[in-house]
Amino acid sequence: MIISEKKVEVRYAETDAMGVVYHANYLVWFEIGRTALIKELGFNYADMEAQGVISPVIDLNVSYKKSLRYGQSPTIKTKIKSLGPLKVIYEYEILNEEDEICCIGSSTHVLVSKDTFRPIKFKKSFPDWYDAYEKAMG
Repeated sequence: MIISEKKVEVRYAETDAMGVVYHANYLVWFEIGRTALIKELGFNYADMEAQGVISPVIDLNVSYKKSLRYGQSPTIKTKIKSLGPLKVIYEYEILNEEDEICCIGSSTHVLVSKDTFRPIKFKKSFPDWYDAYEKAMG
C-alpha cells in the first residue's frame, strides 16, 4: 500500500482567534495530501481537466482529535481507501511533530464530464490511473 506523506507548515492566517488551526483548513490540507499522492503515482489533475473531466467531492468525513497551532509542521498522510467504477475514496491522517493524530478523514470523489456533469467510468476513461490506484492499494 502506498501512503503519501506531505509536510506543511501552519501559517498564521490558518489559525483562529484562539491560535488554533481553523477547522476548514484541514480540508485544504486533505487536498494538498491528495494532490501529492496523485503526483507520486505519476499523474496530475490538470491533465485530467484538460481532457474535459473533473473529480468533485461527493462525501466528506472529518474527525478532529488534537489541536494544531501556528508554527507547527504537521504531516498529511494520504492513501486510497477504496476504488470502484465510478468513485474513489481517499483517506487522510494529519499528525503533529510527535506523530500524534490530530485529524482523520476521508473524501469520496467521482469523475464527471466538465460540461455535462454526467458520471464517467474511471477504469474505461483513465485506465492508466485506475491501474496505478489498484496497485497503490496493495
